[in-house]
Amino acid sequence: MRFALVGSGVIAPTHVRALLELAGRAELVVCSDVVPARAEALASEFGIKAAPYEDVLADPTIDAVTVCTPSGLHAEVGVPALLAGKHVVVEKPMEVTLEACDRLLAAQAQSGATLAVISQHRFDAASQIVKAAVDDGDLGRLVLAEARVPWYRTQEYYDSGEWRGTYALDGGGALMNQGIHTIDLLRWTCGPVRTVYAQARTAAHERIEVEDVVCATVEFANGAVGTIMASTAAYPGFPARLGVHGTRGGAVIEGDRLATFATVDGVTRAGEAANAHAVQVATGGTRAATKAVDESVVAGAATVGSPADVWGQAHRAQLLDFIDAAEQGRRPLVDGAEGRNAVQLVQAIYESARTGVPVTL
Repeated sequence: MRFALVGSGVIAPTHVRALLELAGRAELVVCSDVVPARAEALASEFGIKAAPYEDVLADPTIDAVTVCTPSGLHAEVGVPALLAGKHVVVEKPMEVTLEACDRLLAAQAQSGATLAVISQHRFDAASQIVKAAVDDGDLGRLVLAEARVPWYRTQEYYDSGEWRGTYALDGGGALMNQGIHTIDLLRWTCGPVRTVYAQARTAAHERIEVEDVVCATVEFANGAVGTIMASTAAYPGFPARLGVHGTRGGAVIEGDRLATFATVDGVTRAGEAANAHAVQVATGGTRAATKAVDESVVAGAATVGSPADVWGQAHRAQLLDFIDAAEQGRRPLVDGAEGRNAVQLVQAIYESARTGVPVTL
């Protein structure tokens, strides 16, 4: 599958490396950017060519476009590509408004091409283990969940680009931009959310429109309750955390690693984590089995290096799923509808924070 990359900024090298490592399944042939010099620099670094986006759309040999622009431009780039018959994968979040998400979905439906939204942490080994445990009933009936993203961003981060911290192009702050991955995992694992009640603040940064602190309580359609917290003001920054708790067990993912897995039945999922060579199970009589996966269990790999390496592994896994889906005519794991669901939940939290009342989805 021949790819073009559009938007040659911070996340672009992750996509480039992931596609280059999928040699035999993918070929990245061109990159584009509204700032030609930025595309030229990326092209020079990785030995590809740079071209205006109009040329990408007109090139019948380009099969797919990966969209790495600011979030509020995903539909502007993705819709023409879909209508040109090209498969499209967009970075998170899918877009910054539901209306823009719906434009992407309409273009996908009209063209019949494949549309996917990057949510690469669904492909982490830890996420796959917890999702399977919930689906198989190992944790019993879900009763409580928590999503926490206590990160830190400097003022210089927001000052580094005029679009950062704006509703038009960022769509929101700590929740939409940084927390969207954990929001997606929460909803994917625990199911749809029925109601939300939230508060948000711009507490620690200047010259931004969006929140740097947000807290919400949620009720899921299955009756479970949960909490959501996201921040870019939590110095010096702490690992993201997803906790899922049921009547017969619980699991905690922290920093993309499975920190705890325990059930009253002594259920283990060692077979599914065997590729990590790192599962330790302690059992005894009626005591709970406790699973602790060591530092190597990240993105399904036995050994990992820098965070960029980890993200690249998960991106590579998701891009491979995207390619397979397009070639097989099936839905990718994170299709447009799933991407819209995450944006809908974030927007409901924002609405509750603005109005001061609970919001029903």
